[in-house]
Formats: sequence, structure tokens, C-alpha cells
Amino acid sequence: MLEAAKRWRSVWRRNAWAWRKGARTALLGGFVEPLLTLLVLGFGLGGYVGRVAGMPYLDFLASGILATSAMNAATFEGLYLAYTRMAVLKTWDGMLAAPLSLADVVMGEVLWMGTKSTIGAVLILAVLAGFGLAASWTALGVLPLAFLAGVCFGSIALVVTSFARSYDFFVYYITLCITPMVLLSGVFFPSAGLPAIVRVASECLPLFHLVEAIRPLLAGSLEPGLLRNAAALLAFAVPAVFLAIWRLQRRLTQ
Repeated sequence: MLEAAKRWRSVWRRNAWAWRKGARTALLGGFVEPLLTLLVLGFGLGGYVGRVAGMPYLDFLASGILATSAMNAATFEGLYLAYTRMAVLKTWDGMLAAPLSLADVVMGEVLWMGTKSTIGAVLILAVLAGFGLAASWTALGVLPLAFLAGVCFGSIALVVTSFARSYDFFVYYITLCITPMVLLSGVFFPSAGLPAIVRVASECLPLFHLVEAIRPLLAGSLEPGLLRNAAALLAFAVPAVFLAIWRLQRRLTQ
């Protein structure tokens, strides 16, 4: 296992070094958009909405924005950038020519996606703390959740990438899966207000569990549901990793 971890780390390190070259641009893009969304909706719409689910709307929205940001960071990496490395630059071919298996490449990619989600979460969490929206020490629990979210959504994105023949294919996934998930997972409003059948379906979405896990932590409380929601994310991540390895193995050997 230790030898496998070293191989995964080599893939992770390669991606980290490549990311460093454009880190400022990447951080700016992944940081400014969620921050603007938080400020505009939190202060703008929040002035009309008032309190939601027993807390100010800005506090309610903060956890949803942080969760969505972690998801988007891993999803973008697992779709566009992973596809570029696989099919355009042929970076994966070079890795596979070394003593690395496809499973090593996928695991290194997934760990890097978890890292990117965590980096974004650190930046947003720092801003939230500046606004007094993450004043409790429990907010630090968001960081391992962000890493787990990166692994979860990144591995799912790799499964989608295994079917892609061009960048255009990703529009279907973003439009039909990511966007509805954001709208139904309690990011902007409590899912309790949805029709019963839609609410039950929304509770089966990984983003719902991420939001439900993050929101109490930012509010300063540790709830029993935290472990249940983290386990739900893990339940999505583990089969997605194995499915991604199997699908990409078939893709690259065709």
C-alpha cells in the first residue's frame, strides 16, 4: 500500500507543479465568482428574505456557496483538465509509459481534485471568517469535508470524461446534472419547501449531503448527522473511483 501511495503521489505532484504555473489565475477565478455570489445574494436578496431555517440568509447561503465551490473545483478538474491531459496533451500516455498503472493515474488525479477543492475552501473560509460567518473552531471541520467532496465529485467527473469524445460532451453533464443538483440541494433555499417527491429525490444527491454537513459546522455546532452525511459522500466516491478506473481502462485500450 505504501508503494502504491508513492505512485499516486507522483501523479499528484505532477499536477500540482503544472497548476502552480497558473495558480494566480486559477485561484482568482475559483475565488471571486463564489464570493460575488455570496455578497450579491447574501446582502441583496438577504435584505428581503430575512431569516431562513432559523439563521440570517447570509449565514444560510454561505454554507451552500462553499459547498458548491468545492464541487465545481473538482468537477472542472475532472472534466476539462483531465480530458485535456488524457486526450489532447496525451499526458496520461507518458505516465503509463512509466511504471504507473491506470489505477495509479486515476488515484493521483482524484487526490489532486480533493486538494484543489480544499484550497478553494480555505480561501472562501478565510473570507467568511472575516465577515464573522465562520467564527467557531468547528468551521475547520469544513476542510476535510471539502477534500472528501473533491474526491467524490472529481471521481464522478472522471466517469463522465471516460465517455467524452470532445469538450462539448460536458455541456450535457453540467446542464442536466450539476445545475439541477445546485438548485435542489438546499444551496439557495431550504429543500424542505420542495414537493415531497422532489425533496426525497434531492436527499439522494451528494451535494445535498455536503451542504447539510457544512451548514452546522459554520454555525458552530457539531450535529450527529455530520458522520451520516460524510458517509453518504464516501458512498458516492468509492464506487465512482472504481467505475472511473474500469471505464477509462476500456477507453484507453479501444
